[in-house]
Amino acid sequence: MGNLGQEVEIMLDWIANFAKDSTGGVTRLLYSKEWLNTQQGLESKMKELEFDKVYYDEVGNVFGRLEGSSFKNETILTGSHVDTVKNGGIYDGQYGIVAGILALKYLKEKYGQPLRNIEVVSMAEEEGSRFPYVFLGVKNIFNMIEKEDLIGKTDTEGIKFECAMRKSGFRFKTDDDPKRQDIKAFIEAHIEQGNVLELEKKDIGVVSSIVGQRRFIFELSGQSNHAGTTPMKYRKDTLYTSSLIISNIVGKARKYSDPLVATVGKIDITPNTSNVVPGKTIFTLDVRHTNKGILKEFTDMICEDSKKIAKENDVEIDINMWMDEDPVPMDEKIVNVLKEQCNKENVNYKIMHSGAGHDSQIMAQFVPTAMIFVPSKDGISHSPLEYTETKHLEEGVNLLINSLYELAYK
Repeated sequence: MGNLGQEVEIMLDWIANFAKDSTGGVTRLLYSKEWLNTQQGLESKMKELEFDKVYYDEVGNVFGRLEGSSFKNETILTGSHVDTVKNGGIYDGQYGIVAGILALKYLKEKYGQPLRNIEVVSMAEEEGSRFPYVFLGVKNIFNMIEKEDLIGKTDTEGIKFECAMRKSGFRFKTDDDPKRQDIKAFIEAHIEQGNVLELEKKDIGVVSSIVGQRRFIFELSGQSNHAGTTPMKYRKDTLYTSSLIISNIVGKARKYSDPLVATVGKIDITPNTSNVVPGKTIFTLDVRHTNKGILKEFTDMICEDSKKIAKENDVEIDINMWMDEDPVPMDEKIVNVLKEQCNKENVNYKIMHSGAGHDSQIMAQFVPTAMIFVPSKDGISHSPLEYTETKHLEEGVNLLINSLYELAYK
């Protein structure tokens, strides 16, 4: 396929240039000027490549299509999200869009018109980096958006979601806008955002499932008191109690081993001064696993343990589970298509789960879905240091091309 790897890199740099920030990273937040310029640039690129149809949906997803000759009501979809975190890298999300555009370009040039429609989509939003809402793009495709969840929501500058949306030229769906029924399969190419493939020296990851997640806020209330005059045995120290709880969480998570992961990522202490016993401590907990039963078992156990530890230390505890997402299996038939193409081309691949969330986890609730992972250098993502070698970028696009051919041309 010649210089396919170079084509990927050139297009990734081209897209990134629409949203380069002052620190050298990429910041492309939903409905920002940078976001709109990028979507319009992608629209122009797909028209330049003479795709049969290029269009936006209501919220700003932009699609490029090759029309099918025989099964005009069946669409094979690929793509990913165009938005980024603040000061992100050039691969997360963008790679799946570039891979999809180049795959359609190659298939059109070599094989002509497919039997089924093939579309690539640049999803409007997945990250939730500007407004407190995630997966806007894919949710719109399946009429999952409730206006009430978004109207009145603001970004850090106080700009309302609906104002930013209208200014960019988009809108909410109405009752007359239909839910798509034509999508028969979805394949998302994505960087791993972890270091498993690199450490195991694999070129491709074929994703079989996306982990479930439970997220919590632990709030411990005790008593703030003078550090010099309060004897140890009379203290209601929430930071010390939190440390016992966190140690218990991490220790038991290690005993469970892979693929369970548990992370305490944020701690707020009040009054947070050197000479006062902490009277209030709040910390977060993020737990993930591919098995719903194990996820529930572990978190239920941790919550009971934590209440016991708090009671032993005369501290009150409130545990709020604010996220409870089930694991999402990928479609076995689509996974097998990816595996067969890897075996046919002698690709060094690994069947694996995704420890991060993706558009595919929403898509999989409605259509047969699978994911292609390419390695991430040192597992770094959501950072300007994000990097994937050219050979791996090319390998992922090749697999996508071959798999789309199997699904759309046969």
